[in-house]
Amino acid sequence: MKKILLTLVVLGCLFSATAQDKKGSKEQKQISFTTVKANPITSVKNQSRSGTCWDFATVAFFEGEILKKTGKTYDLCEMFVANKNYMDQAIYHVRMHGCSRFSEGGSADDVVWVMANHGICPEEAMPAPGTLIGDSLANFNEFFKVLTPYVETVAKGESTKLTSQWKVGVQGILDAYLGKCPERFTYQGKEYTPKSFFNSLAIDLDDYISVTSFTHHPFYSWFNIEAPYKWRQRLSYNVPLDEMMNLIDTVLDNGYNVCWGGDVSEDGFTRTGLAIAADVEHAPDLTGSDAARWLKLSRQEKAESLKKLGALTPELVPSQELRQERFDNWESTYDHVMLIYGVARDQNGREYYMVKNSWGKTGDYEGTWYMSKAFIALNTTYVFFNRNAIPGKLNEAYSRILMNK
Repeated sequence: MKKILLTLVVLGCLFSATAQDKKGSKEQKQISFTTVKANPITSVKNQSRSGTCWDFATVAFFEGEILKKTGKTYDLCEMFVANKNYMDQAIYHVRMHGCSRFSEGGSADDVVWVMANHGICPEEAMPAPGTLIGDSLANFNEFFKVLTPYVETVAKGESTKLTSQWKVGVQGILDAYLGKCPERFTYQGKEYTPKSFFNSLAIDLDDYISVTSFTHHPFYSWFNIEAPYKWRQRLSYNVPLDEMMNLIDTVLDNGYNVCWGGDVSEDGFTRTGLAIAADVEHAPDLTGSDAARWLKLSRQEKAESLKKLGALTPELVPSQELRQERFDNWESTYDHVMLIYGVARDQNGREYYMVKNSWGKTGDYEGTWYMSKAFIALNTTYVFFNRNAIPGKLNEAYSRILMNK
């Protein structure tokens, strides 16, 4: 009897230990984050059914700049920017006789140009996004199906001489769906024009710099990134990868945010708030089989596999060569813009950037994405930031660079 009891006790201990091991393994996989640094940001917005991430992210970036400088929270109008920018883009497309891309997409450059040349207004000075068509959020489904054929007809038509009336037609479509941009408005008891309102925000657009990292142009030189949605000829400064990543960290450490443009079509970017540069070949647990099977999984199945492996997901090692290869073979594209505002670590010490998205309070972290530094290193098209966030001699160097641009 004593032997039986002893055996049961031993088996019970073994079962308990096994259960604890499994529990510990599960807890080890489940990602948990500790915030290292989080700079102030304005509220999470929702671009909804519109290709305006470039607009929402860059406007959010400048709202953060104002918040840092003045302590005041502004809600700036993304649809004002969209209205002005799509007219500028239509004019450019027509001047190019249709030999450019006319689309909903854009970049941080567009917001800078609009503010410099047209100003901006607060959100309350225009109809709320989507309300003109009976929606509660931005919805470009009908809008661009109307606008694009109109612009393309003008740009690729058989006319030997255009009148200026085509612009009137474009402006009418823009105003019908986005709302008419105000010439004058009252905000907090004071009357403004869009330009005088922008001037009141005390933003010096000469303070901002776009940085990238590719080898098909010389390092420490300016070039226009060859990406479909970057139609404005605004230059970015080219530096080695490690320097670009150090710049991001320096800017964040000094209390400033970074506007990020890059690729989120990668398998490692999930809809739940996580982005990891997953090394599929060295992570068979991602598929239960092999890398070949991974390619056959749906986007949702891949996201579920990543979540299952969690903090144990092995990552690709970023390198200058791999970045260039992925850019040149179209594996890494430019398709989204977001706002980097902080740094976090998971329980295994892996570091992530905390990134504000413009898809509303979705995902596991209410609109924030945790994007690993390896993912950012491999998939960044450009970063845009305030050069005053760079201290000392480096700031002086970038000041000279901007003067000689």
